[in-house]
Amino acid sequence: MTSTSPSAETDSVLDLFRLDGSVAVVTGAGSGLGAGFARALAEAGADVVIAARRRDRLEAVARSVEATGRRCLVVPTDVTVPEQCDALARAAVGEFGRLDVLVNNAGVTSSAPATRENPDEFRAVLDVNLMGSYWAAQACGRVMEPGSSIVNVSSMLGLIKSVLPQAAYAASKAGLIGLTRDLSNQWAKRKGIRVNAIAPGFVETDLISEMSSDILDEFLRGSSLGRTAQQHEIDAAVIFLASRASGYITGSTLAVDGGTSGH
Repeated sequence: MTSTSPSAETDSVLDLFRLDGSVAVVTGAGSGLGAGFARALAEAGADVVIAARRRDRLEAVARSVEATGRRCLVVPTDVTVPEQCDALARAAVGEFGRLDVLVNNAGVTSSAPATRENPDEFRAVLDVNLMGSYWAAQACGRVMEPGSSIVNVSSMLGLIKSVLPQAAYAASKAGLIGLTRDLSNQWAKRKGIRVNAIAPGFVETDLISEMSSDILDEFLRGSSLGRTAQQHEIDAAVIFLASRASGYITGSTLAVDGGTSGH
């Protein structure tokens, strides 16, 4: 489980990455990155609570989590509704008796010219990506014990410009980085909760496979590594920030983008 103090000298470096005895909540866990995060957290030793809007997708992910030997609880949740986020946190504690890790992964993307994007479209993206992350963090933060960790999933587009017109998405992901800094400052001493973010680049998912190769190539030209990421490379960053291995890190955003934001 997590701890507010440095590990005992008997712990090996690899032990610091273990999450045995912990309970992790993952939002947006029905597919893509979120489903991968749920499996990775289970492989690291955590029991996992998975949340998304569609129960059928969550059930499939739950089976893959349970195949690791860990327990998994399915809680259909719309993160844009604060009451449902409260219910998610209560369900985690009710089932497992504790809540140690939140991975705020629920998100939507959009692309629209700024002169044509209507208010409802813009608000819908912020409602999920930024406000939904806040409601989930707020709900989980109320029940987390000292030593817990929140990992917000931002994007490299919260750090750099996009080659597409993505004002709503970029604003939401940049806002999530600001939210990370503020919550980390509020909760570090008062609650003993660390709050960090990751900013992934493009990852090999179904969404990327549907993207125009010309657009993807243009993005990748700005990457030092010149390729997309694999799921396990993003998983590793989440495990690091969720675990005692990052015990002296809070308020930080870890860019996992192949060097794109370093240009």
